[in-house]
Amino acid sequence: MKYIILIGDGMADNPVPMLDGRTPLEAAETPTLDALTARSRLGQVRTVPIGQPPGSDTAILSICGYDPRLYYTGRAPLEAAGAGIKLVAGDVAYRCNMVTLTGDGLPFEEKTVVSHNGGSIDGETAQLLMGDLMAEPEFAAVMAQNGIRVEVSPSFRHIAVQSGSSSEGLVTMPPHDHLGEVIGPLLPTGGASAGLIAFMRLANAFLEKHPANHARGQAGKLPANGLWFWAEGTVAALPSFDELFGKTGFVVSAVPLVWGIGALAGLDKIIVPDATGELDTDYEGKADAAARGLAEGKDFVLLHIEAPDECTHMGDLPGKIEAIERLDARTLRPLLDALDTMADDYRLLILSDHKTLTSTKGHDGDPVPFLLYDSRKAINGPARYTEANAANGVHVEEGAQLISILFEQMEKSI
Repeated sequence: MKYIILIGDGMADNPVPMLDGRTPLEAAETPTLDALTARSRLGQVRTVPIGQPPGSDTAILSICGYDPRLYYTGRAPLEAAGAGIKLVAGDVAYRCNMVTLTGDGLPFEEKTVVSHNGGSIDGETAQLLMGDLMAEPEFAAVMAQNGIRVEVSPSFRHIAVQSGSSSEGLVTMPPHDHLGEVIGPLLPTGGASAGLIAFMRLANAFLEKHPANHARGQAGKLPANGLWFWAEGTVAALPSFDELFGKTGFVVSAVPLVWGIGALAGLDKIIVPDATGELDTDYEGKADAAARGLAEGKDFVLLHIEAPDECTHMGDLPGKIEAIERLDARTLRPLLDALDTMADDYRLLILSDHKTLTSTKGHDGDPVPFLLYDSRKAINGPARYTEANAANGVHVEEGAQLISILFEQMEKSI
């Protein structure tokens, strides 16, 4: 038996007036998903426990069987693990986004954050900008004074680690939840915030003058002219996935968060070279990687598609619908074709990790729809995978139990 979880990050939503009261899932053309739904169980699951911050970090921990109320220490430590960064006691990890700030000539606090990913900065330019920034003497001095080092990635997502520090009393804000807002009220407060703000202020002053950002402007692109600290946390640890569930497995994703959860759980990862985490990601490559890993003997794969979430944060409703349609045609269809050629039966769970709302461009912690298909069973399911149809199905309140249902290790059957 093979087991697959396919996550369409943030694809669940609330009804959208611009879609005549439909959700993006309802508006998207998803023939593969529709055909599968008609043979599957549908339901709702609360992936984000009440009181926990709604995000892929808490939600995907739940989906993998780890209750975030027990194991969540912050998002950045999970991403650090995905990047191979070893944290020790006294370290605080932060996500360090490259962002776009507007308001040339205004004081730093009066500027506005308009892109959480530096205008979808490409990896090569991101590394160039960060390398030059960290070599700038004043910036390097502030890093040293505050015990900060930055691990650069070929994307807008970097990890900062502050040694000999504490996250106690510190409050930070996720930039993707505050697009279009003035940054003054959003800057870090409490705890070690003074050093972080100094770091962010110097980064903006340097990056907005960088020739690479000038070239981006000339090309009609947004500049990656700021850094943003958020998602702070301390050392994280997870029990072994194999010991908990008796399954070997791996993850396929373009984002360090998923790699990190997998690494801490003892799951392998398969890197897809052209996977970007955005609308242009290699959907077919991810399906091929998942099928290949299962064919080579693994029991389980977590296959993650980030694009619907990224499009929603950027206010790109047509892009969100397109991302869902690409997931359907270019990931799910070839994945099913590959699975159906294998000798093994399989159980496939498809869900959104959390809702990402078109109305706010931010995350929401309400229950999300899930689909569970078993290749051994013929079931008459509903016509489409939608939030409304799922609401009429079974409800799983404890998201961390869903994987045990997938593995048929709980008495509760759906």
